[in-house]
Amino acid sequence: MKTIALHSIHEALGAKIVPFAGFNMPVQYEGVTIEHHTVRESVGVFDVSHMGEFLVEGEHALALIQKVTSNDASKLAIGDAQYSYFPNENGGIVDDLICYKIKENTYMLVVNASNIDKDWNWISSYNKNFGATLRNLSDDYSLLAIQGPKAVEAMQSLSSIDLSSIPFYKFKVGDFAGIEHVIISATGYTGAGGFEIYCKNNEVEQIWHRVFEAGKSYGIKPIGLAARDTLRTEMGYCLYGNDIDDTTSPIEAGLGWITKFTKDFVNHEALAKHKEDKPTRKLVAFEMVEKSIPRHDYEILDANGTVIGKVTSGTMSPSLGKGIGMGYVSSEFAALGSEIFVQIRKNAMPAIVVKLPFYKG
Repeated sequence: MKTIALHSIHEALGAKIVPFAGFNMPVQYEGVTIEHHTVRESVGVFDVSHMGEFLVEGEHALALIQKVTSNDASKLAIGDAQYSYFPNENGGIVDDLICYKIKENTYMLVVNASNIDKDWNWISSYNKNFGATLRNLSDDYSLLAIQGPKAVEAMQSLSSIDLSSIPFYKFKVGDFAGIEHVIISATGYTGAGGFEIYCKNNEVEQIWHRVFEAGKSYGIKPIGLAARDTLRTEMGYCLYGNDIDDTTSPIEAGLGWITKFTKDFVNHEALAKHKEDKPTRKLVAFEMVEKSIPRHDYEILDANGTVIGKVTSGTMSPSLGKGIGMGYVSSEFAALGSEIFVQIRKNAMPAIVVKLPFYKG
């Protein structure tokens, strides 16, 4: 297992450390529910330094990114970020990612920790035809997500940049907590507001301590990956390995909105045909009718008890006080308001297909 730069600090804080995506990571401190509500109501800090960062540079950088990703990176201005994915040659998804335009001919791709090596090999194999300059910075950079409705107010004293002036999916490069030239990015995965800080490993400890000092009067807390999962599920954000993977089509996963068929990308013709033919299953969101908790891989049934799909993500929502989940079902059961059933141990528990996000704020 790899360790992140702040590993000893998390241990000293009493975090429960577990193996995750090849790293020893803090999964919780005080408990999932407390940490979840802290982020929804005030401000919490996630150490997500396990994420991967690739720098793509040179005159052919954009052409390479256009080929290997689904979204249209030509639309990006400097300071823009874009949600996208790497489509594979079989109609599935190599990984989902965020693409940042740092400056002309320079982009940063942020990928999932579990897929760093796979993604690096994937983009490198296509780069043979483009000749962009690729650098894998994953082992050199740390990432803190400072999330919550009070995050901007609590942290403003740490930067000369107006943090409130960074809209969702934009970023700025500047000073923060006494460190120059960090990336301050509004691309959080919690739906609670706030921002992320990308910095070098030897800078992150100073930033961590300054952040907690600045947030003391706001009730700031460290937050683990377990609460990150409940927060992203309430927003209906996909998790790679659960809701999307190498075998799931982006069309059935509801990612058509970041699939731009106006450009040439890997397997775009087959995906266009799949969209036209309409998928036979779809990823849906559902709320449990009675008190029960859906979990990953539980079977989804119709009223006759026939298996029509599987749960991909499920939890008890701390914000809503009810069981929520996402899963793939046969397309005829995907309409909003459809009644489905989740097999929870020996009982088929009723659920209703609903519109995302679950949590409206």
